[in-house]
Amino acid sequence: MVTLPRLHALRSKAHFALVKSGSKSLVGARKRRTSQARQRLVVLIGFFLCTYAVIGARLVQYGMAKEDLMTASIGNNGSHAASRPDIFDRNGELLATDLNMVSLYAEPRRIVDVDEAVEKLASVIPELDWAETHRKLMSKSGFQWLRRQLTPRQQAGIMKLGVPGIGFRPEKRRFYPGGPTAAHILGYVNIDNQGLAGMERYIDQQGLSALRAAGLTTDVPLSPIRLSIDLRVQNIVHEIVADSKVAYQAEAAGAVILDVATGEVLAMVSVPDFNPNEPSRTLPDGSVDKEYEKGWFNRMSNATFEMGSTFKSFTLAMGLDLDKITLNSVVDASKPYRLAGFTIHDDHGQGRALTVPEVFQYSSNIGTATIAAKVELPDHQAFLTKLGLLSKMTTELPEVATPTQPRPWRKINQATISFGHGVATTPLQTAVAGAALINGGKLIEPTFLPRTAAEADATAVQVIKPSTSANMRFLFHWNGVKGSGRSAQVPGFNVGGKTGTADKVINGRYAAHLNFNAFLAGFPIDRPRYVVLTVIDAPLTGEKGGRLAAYTAAPMAKEIISRTAALLGVQPRFGEGEGQLLVNY
Repeated sequence: MVTLPRLHALRSKAHFALVKSGSKSLVGARKRRTSQARQRLVVLIGFFLCTYAVIGARLVQYGMAKEDLMTASIGNNGSHAASRPDIFDRNGELLATDLNMVSLYAEPRRIVDVDEAVEKLASVIPELDWAETHRKLMSKSGFQWLRRQLTPRQQAGIMKLGVPGIGFRPEKRRFYPGGPTAAHILGYVNIDNQGLAGMERYIDQQGLSALRAAGLTTDVPLSPIRLSIDLRVQNIVHEIVADSKVAYQAEAAGAVILDVATGEVLAMVSVPDFNPNEPSRTLPDGSVDKEYEKGWFNRMSNATFEMGSTFKSFTLAMGLDLDKITLNSVVDASKPYRLAGFTIHDDHGQGRALTVPEVFQYSSNIGTATIAAKVELPDHQAFLTKLGLLSKMTTELPEVATPTQPRPWRKINQATISFGHGVATTPLQTAVAGAALINGGKLIEPTFLPRTAAEADATAVQVIKPSTSANMRFLFHWNGVKGSGRSAQVPGFNVGGKTGTADKVINGRYAAHLNFNAFLAGFPIDRPRYVVLTVIDAPLTGEKGGRLAAYTAAPMAKEIISRTAALLGVQPRFGEGEGQLLVNY
């Protein structure tokens, strides 16, 4: 039997054992909680470390990247801000330069509210196309052009808007201070400042486009380009040609002044023309002005025409150079010239035999065809080829047309070609060949860059004998004082020349009442320094109501010479008669 004291002792032992066991359990739970907290803290710290490591790695990647990944889609960064060299005339007058501009772009992925962005941009750019801009901003691309070449005021206004995802990019814009004055010589550039025509395209072809592609032109100063043209003279010629087109109600008109000793083009104009600052014009309905685009066509070097009686100059030069005739020869022009069923008449027939100067003076088709018949067909073709009239002209200007001729030549072709029908060539190369007739017989390729007489001599080709050239100067002078060239005579400057009135070719047929008129002039003809060629296409009227070259193209040449001769350094001379002219030969 267990006594009471024994039970009390046993219960006390059990109590202490329970307390001891409970204490051990509490200590273990506390340790477990502490361990778990530490593990969670380590995981959290590790997570933050990994996150910052990734962010740091991306920052390093962005910092070392060669292109901004968000705008990589725009291609070569340098191409959009590439500079072009300034262009000056022969006297240092500025013809073309670059202006620093900015263009507006967007990163659509960063645009928060597209509708709000479009509305804000339109408040600064009223002509903004809402639909097109909205489409661009809704796209998933990383880069979109919104507006090229903003004004400084527009840029400042857009910056005040604070639209996220909108930025500006520096660019260049080509500016032509003279507008259309020398449009066909200078050409124009596209929105990315790349030359598309004229000397601008020529500059690119000389290696500028390769530099742009390599990204070497953005911050590299480029040496300016100096042209052969005289801006003062160019402006006068442009004014006269443009006014003549309107006054004579013509489809087109043009003129060129050429230095006979160097081949330099001092001025060249073709109208209609265009403003290279705005090469294309948009109508209110958004379409392109097709009538304005007609001005892009350079009729002086990139169009071929039958040059009419100006070609008689080359036929007579051929006869003289090949010793088939002399200035004293007499040609029977008393009756029409008949060949292979065709009959050739004179417009100003005298009904009698004519001397060679009279053939030139009266512009006799019969006499000219008779002289051409003295030359074999291959020799005739070779002579015109030697003068550069049947092959594509070589010059810096990219826009150059190829002449057309019959294939094969027949006798009837030879007869019509002798007076300027059947062969079509460019007005510029007609002027070049005309210069060879009066400068001593040297064919010099035309150039739009400065060239000295010594440099020209190094490449010149002797195409006719000096004696032939002297005879041609006499014939030009003769016609200038006694023939159709009287309409271009300027007192003191001894202008000699030859008119040319050709029936205009439309759709392969000669028009009955439309002409293409030209006048080929040299001055001073006794000591030639310059050739002037004027052309006018399909005039409906002229001086004294006439539509022939003597009433249209020749008066144009007269006004050009009278207003530009002094600027070209030609001093007038008075009191020298024809006898002195012959002594110089």
